[in-house]
Amino acid sequence: MNVPKLRFKEFTDEWKIIKLDELYEFKNGINADRTVYGKGVPLISVTDIINNNFITYNKIRGKIDINNNILINNSVEYGDILFQRSSETFVEIGTSNIYLDNKMVTFGGFVIRGKKKNNEIPLFINYELKSPNSRKKIIIKGAGAQHYNIGQEDLKQVSISIPSTAEQTKIAKFLSLLDKKIELQTKKIKNLKLYKKGLLEKQFKENYQEISLKNILNERKEYSEKGLEYPHVTLSKDGIYDKGERYNRDFLVKSNSKEYKITKLNDLCYNPANLKFGVICLNEYGSAIFSPIYITFEINKIANPLYIKYYTSRNNFINAVRKYEQGTVYERMSVSPEDFLKFSIKLPKLATQNKIVKRITNFDKKIDLEEKKLIKLQELKKGLMQSMFV
Repeated sequence: MNVPKLRFKEFTDEWKIIKLDELYEFKNGINADRTVYGKGVPLISVTDIINNNFITYNKIRGKIDINNNILINNSVEYGDILFQRSSETFVEIGTSNIYLDNKMVTFGGFVIRGKKKNNEIPLFINYELKSPNSRKKIIIKGAGAQHYNIGQEDLKQVSISIPSTAEQTKIAKFLSLLDKKIELQTKKIKNLKLYKKGLLEKQFKENYQEISLKNILNERKEYSEKGLEYPHVTLSKDGIYDKGERYNRDFLVKSNSKEYKITKLNDLCYNPANLKFGVICLNEYGSAIFSPIYITFEINKIANPLYIKYYTSRNNFINAVRKYEQGTVYERMSVSPEDFLKFSIKLPKLATQNKIVKRITNFDKKIDLEEKKLIKLQELKKGLMQSMFV
């Protein structure tokens, strides 16, 4: 029988298979001169499709100045479905979302609208089209080289399975409640991180003695070939982690004896060209090797490494030290280690540093706990999306 693995026990009927062509009338969006954008009627774009569980009038970012006839011919109304026409990645082909508002809006040229011509439950269809099985059916319709595209005719041929209206309603309500939990948990984490940001600034505004970084940090200039005693890692704003294939550039190296820079536990590391993007962190990974373009500092014993981590990862610090940036092209502008060490920071006695670190790490533990709760909710939804749809 054409039924899902997991369903509410009061429903036993088989789900019917139906093509999207029977449910929606498809149309491409508006392409207009750039002078008409920025005011007027709300204009649904790819960003709105990707960044929302569902779309409402107040969530739409863009606007376009069009007359009433054009609006009516390109209207988006309650229950209409929107698809992403073109994407840079395979997994985003034909990403969809539903419009759930009574105010008429319109849609842009990189979007395909499905005008509702059925009595199915819109929110259920929204979840159905985001389920793994439906996504597979849509993705295989995409084509392209640098960009992946999908058209109206492709979407018309996609088949989905739908149950009775009563079962649609119950599934939609259940999943929307779970989405609300995820939304509230995400907001809770965001607020905690904002509070932490304020806490950090408050701690480092105290009238502590200022000390030059050259008296706290010593650049480590030790090297090793790949494949010896050290694992190969990469550097990001989130920390140090194992080198993945995505970032592997070893094929560009002509010599087999390339030397990589050694970094050790509790070193402060940064990427000179990407400091402006926040790529500075404490090595909490351990001894490893990474690209020689990265800088790694040993931290003097007068400083708690975690104090240095919290101090230097703040936007205020990064923006201040960027005054030493050199270079003519923005992407290549960098802060040399010599200039980095010219900067001074507020450094209290070690005992005070330890108290500050304890206060902040305790708060980090709270954030980490809430993030784990969020991951569990997201994993629960992922499992349900796989099991509750055919």
